[in-house]
Parts: sequence; structure tokens; C-alpha cells
Amino acid sequence: MKEFHVTGTCNPRLHYMVDVNGRIEQITRDYIEKGKYFTINRARQYGKTTTMFLLRKRLQDKYLVIFISFEAADEMFVSSYALAAGLQRSIGRQLRMQNTPEDILKIWEQPVSKQFAFDDLGERISGLCLKCGRKTVLMIDEVDKNSDNQVFLGFLGLLRSKYLAQAGGMDTTFQSVILASVYDIKNLKLKLRSDEESKYNSPWNIAEDFNIDLSFCPEDITGMLMEYEADRAIGMDIPEMSQWIYDYTDGYPYMVSRLCKLIDERIAGTADFPKKKDAWTKEGGLEAVRLFLKEPNTLFDDMVKKLYEYPEVKDMLCGILFRGTRYSFEINNPSINVGVMFGFVKERENAVAIANRLFETKMYNLFLSEAELEGKSRVSFEVV
Repeated sequence: MKEFHVTGTCNPRLHYMVDVNGRIEQITRDYIEKGKYFTINRARQYGKTTTMFLLRKRLQDKYLVIFISFEAADEMFVSSYALAAGLQRSIGRQLRMQNTPEDILKIWEQPVSKQFAFDDLGERISGLCLKCGRKTVLMIDEVDKNSDNQVFLGFLGLLRSKYLAQAGGMDTTFQSVILASVYDIKNLKLKLRSDEESKYNSPWNIAEDFNIDLSFCPEDITGMLMEYEADRAIGMDIPEMSQWIYDYTDGYPYMVSRLCKLIDERIAGTADFPKKKDAWTKEGGLEAVRLFLKEPNTLFDDMVKKLYEYPEVKDMLCGILFRGTRYSFEINNPSINVGVMFGFVKERENAVAIANRLFETKMYNLFLSEAELEGKSRVSFEVV
């Protein structure tokens, strides 16, 4: 039987999931088929990897799809040659898995030039895209794991130059390139340097804006819970629970799935909620919220890390929560931009607002705890 899943890629055969087929079709129609290069940059655990997985499945019948990840690939970024050779190996494995003709593989797998590594890699890409018989799509996940590396900027520059040359009829390269990351690769040097001039320059300025909403609306959550109800037949009030989950999460994908998983596996069957139907209520949901806020998890661990890395964002959030400060929403303000990028804040009535009730409560508890330890406050606070 399926279960709710919160670690790694979701698989519709194994896990209860929101139906995102409409989004996948839209990405295919509006971006891939039109030959666009773009970045899916969303907050941590926001469904990027699952979106890439489903998009890859959707494209593979028509396109030659190359999918690689830069996670745990630090050794590839020590030099241009190391990156070019590493990409050659990674892409070569993908080509063999897709039954690429041996004559094409033989050319692709020739040793990369140490002196002109990127130029050599560019020639291999042109030859592959010209001879393979299908349009080729390159997908790279976790690109910001090494995005503060000059070698990576060189690779982006190679993709950019080939894209522009193809547009001018002077080269053949990938039909589309999709990068998945938390950081906006267009503004990559925001992570590299502090000087204003270089902050907003990146070789990835050819990329189209990716405007498809990956968050879940109440109707999305309803569809997932309807599938669960069809399997379990517990008599849940699906519209009520869908709206309640949305109200607490604002559709943040990890939070939605985590609350559902807690209700199903940790709340149901307890003394206060002996039956599944008892757990799938607002009361059961509130108990799941309490568990979620108390448990260690990678989302909140990363939130704390980012708040200490960006003290100006932390101060803005403290101002909203404790001082009632109103900040006008201006996305080009670096602090607001970073807060949006990490999923911490959103726009509400032209002002900056905390993204959802779970982040709001967790941040309040964290900041209050820090203030108490520093002797600044003796106020008690109820978790929920």
C-alpha cells in the first residue's frame, strides 16, 4: 500500500502525491518544446527533484534526455579539465543506458583535451546533438552544491556561448537545458562576492524566467487525500482537512507531505486518536503540528543555518515577529530576495510576510529561546 513520502524523489507508484501532470505538461509545452534554457530555483524540499524526475519520464520517448546531479561531485570542480572529464563520464553512462549508437559513443568517449578541456567538451556536445537523431535535453540537479566555484561559471559560459551560436545558425547544441537549485543561478554571484557590481552578473542570463507555481493549492491536496481515502476508507472530511493543511503550510510541498505522514503514522492509533478517522481531524492535525515543530528535520536545520548565514534576513524576520515592523515588498532588495529564495517570506498586500504558519511559529520559538538565553525576555510562549 502507498505511503506519504518526505525523503528523496516521490514516485507515484509508491507514494501518495499531488497530481502534477498538468505542471509537467506545461513545462514541456512552454519551455522544452520552445527550446528554452531555464532554472527551477525553489526553496529546499520544494519538489524540485521530483519535478525533474517526472519531467524526465515525460520527455524520454521523444528526446534524448541526459540527467545528472552535482550532489557529492566536489572532485569534479577542482579544474576545467576535471569538470569536463567528469561530465564526459557521467553523460557517457547516460548515453549507454539509452542505447546510443556505438559510433557516436566512440567519439564521445575519446579522452578530453587537458589543455582545451571546455572547448573539447563543446565539440563533443555539438557532435552528439548533430548525429544522435533526436533533440537532446540536458537536466542537472543540485547545481548550487558547487555554484560558488569559478570552474562552474566557466561551464555555464560554455552552455551560454553554444546557445547563442545555435540561435545564430552557427552551432548545434542542446534543445533545452534545465538546472535545479535553491539559489537563482542568474544571480549566482550573490553567493560568491559582496561587491555590488558583480552581484547580479552571471553567464546564465540567457535563461528564461520559470514562473510555474510548484506549491500545492487546496485542490491539489484534496486530490492526494482522495486517493488516500479511496485506499483506506476512513470517512475523512477531505475538503476540511485539505483547507486546514493548506492554511498551516501555504502549500509548501514538504510541509504538506510531512503533516500527512505524521497524522497517518504517528497520530493515528494513539490513546487520544485511536482510529484513523479520529486522527484526520483538526485536532489530530494540531497534534501533528506540535510533533513537526519539536522534531529534528532537515528543513528546519537548514532554516537555522540560513538565518545565521544571512543576519540581515534574520533581523527582518525578527522585526516582523516581535516589533510589528512593516517592510514594503521589493524583490530587488537583497534581504527580501534572499528570504523569498529560501521560502521564508512572501508578499501580502505589498508587504513582506512570513511564508506560512509553520515557519512563523518555528521562527518565533527560535528567536524567543535565543532572547531568553541572552536574558532579554522572560515571556513564556505556547507552541501552538
